[in-house]
Amino acid sequence: MGMQFRELADWVRRRKFFAGVLVMFTLAIGILIGTLISGRAMATRSQAGNGAALLAIPDPVSLSGTFSAIAGKLEPTVVNISTTQVIDRPKGKQKRKPGDPFDDFFDRFFDNQDEGPAAERSLGSGVVVDAKGYILTNNHVVDQATKIEVTIDKDPRHYMAKVIGTDTLTDLAVIKIDSDHALPIAKLGNSNGVQVGDWVLAIGSPFGLQATVTAGIVSAKDRPNPGFQFQKFIQTDAAINPGNSGGPLVSMAGEVIGINTAIYTGGRGFEGVGFALPSNTVISVYNQLVTSGKVTRGSIGISFSEENSSNPVLLRELGAAYGIVVQGVENGSPAEKAGLKPGDLITDVNGHPVHTGSDLVDPIADTPVGQNVQLKYMRNKEAHEVSVVVADRSKLFPNTSEELETSPEGIEPAEFGLHVEDLTPELARKLGINKQAGVIVSEVEPASFAEDIEFSRGDIIVEVNHVPVANLNEYRREVARLKPGQDVLFKVIRHDANDRELTVFLAGAVPNE
Repeated sequence: MGMQFRELADWVRRRKFFAGVLVMFTLAIGILIGTLISGRAMATRSQAGNGAALLAIPDPVSLSGTFSAIAGKLEPTVVNISTTQVIDRPKGKQKRKPGDPFDDFFDRFFDNQDEGPAAERSLGSGVVVDAKGYILTNNHVVDQATKIEVTIDKDPRHYMAKVIGTDTLTDLAVIKIDSDHALPIAKLGNSNGVQVGDWVLAIGSPFGLQATVTAGIVSAKDRPNPGFQFQKFIQTDAAINPGNSGGPLVSMAGEVIGINTAIYTGGRGFEGVGFALPSNTVISVYNQLVTSGKVTRGSIGISFSEENSSNPVLLRELGAAYGIVVQGVENGSPAEKAGLKPGDLITDVNGHPVHTGSDLVDPIADTPVGQNVQLKYMRNKEAHEVSVVVADRSKLFPNTSEELETSPEGIEPAEFGLHVEDLTPELARKLGINKQAGVIVSEVEPASFAEDIEFSRGDIIVEVNHVPVANLNEYRREVARLKPGQDVLFKVIRHDANDRELTVFLAGAVPNE
């Protein structure tokens, strides 16, 4: 019994010993770890110099991969375009104003009292669509350029470009650079699939800031540009500014669905309303430009006003619920040879109903010259059908108002929101009015001074502040004399709905520009 007690006591002592050793070892490890941590903390505080812990850069975290992936893919295909134009300046200060309600990206403002030629430089964007160096951009980016220089992001070289072809009616151009290697290219998509609300990216060089990417949505489709039959835009609120012109509008599939062309703005900057020419139009124009250097469009030689298509009373009187009324037929044109006359109501082209001017013009314009289109029309409330041979539009309408609006000659840039042109005998004939001295109003911009004092399209201005104006030069001279705040009186000849000639006086105080 005594021996068993001693063995038990020895076992207890040994267990206490081992437990003490374990406790001592644990305390030693704890002290060592604490010392190391304290040392590191002291070292960190000493590096900061004021007791604050230094911040560390965390590992990168992917946020939204879609936009960045598309931007990374498309940025190498988007180029910066720098152009030089030689301007022959007249003596005295001159200010060129925009001649279109859509401010394009290259409204060039300059004041100079010297005369003679001067170099003017502009910036724009473009997108490479062929590895051999073919680039899509806007016509107004390279218009009248004597030198076109192209730079590509992350490429130190400067390339000199040449113009392959331009199309003023869509404001598109194709230029080419020569490179010693294949260039990355952007893929053009089908703009018919674009829906309002779709996400899009705009890529370009606003204000010369190359490889700038902005995001937005498609705000609207088929936005027209008044006076330009072949410009129907995709509207977007992606931020685009001067310098973005000619750059791509890109879908979430990474495809170019438009070429950024215009902005609607009061101050030449981004206001959330931008316009891109749809890729389907771009593809059609590009293919013709690289093939022949120009665009050929079909026409049958008629003129019309789209306003009639929304007048239900007029349509009922002509015998149909929809259609476009023919206002004029060119002498010797296919339409005249087919028997069409002013007053006919065209209701169908190739079996498709005609509700708008585009429904009439687009299928004819896309038909190869020499081929036929099938028209249905109403005359005296009787239905007729005829086959008409398509001719070259540029030969039938060499001096149409549409062509004139894209030309720097013959059209006065908008003053007070008023667009005017010379009332030539040919234009007077087409409009069905007697030729007289004056200038005719071709467009009145909305929310402008001209609209406020109730100008209308088709008005003929014959006097400015009691001074007769017989032509565009005399009109320019009198308007140039007007000062902000000064009263101005316009004497206008206007034709009413019954074609009666009225004399109207329109007056107001000249606004501050």
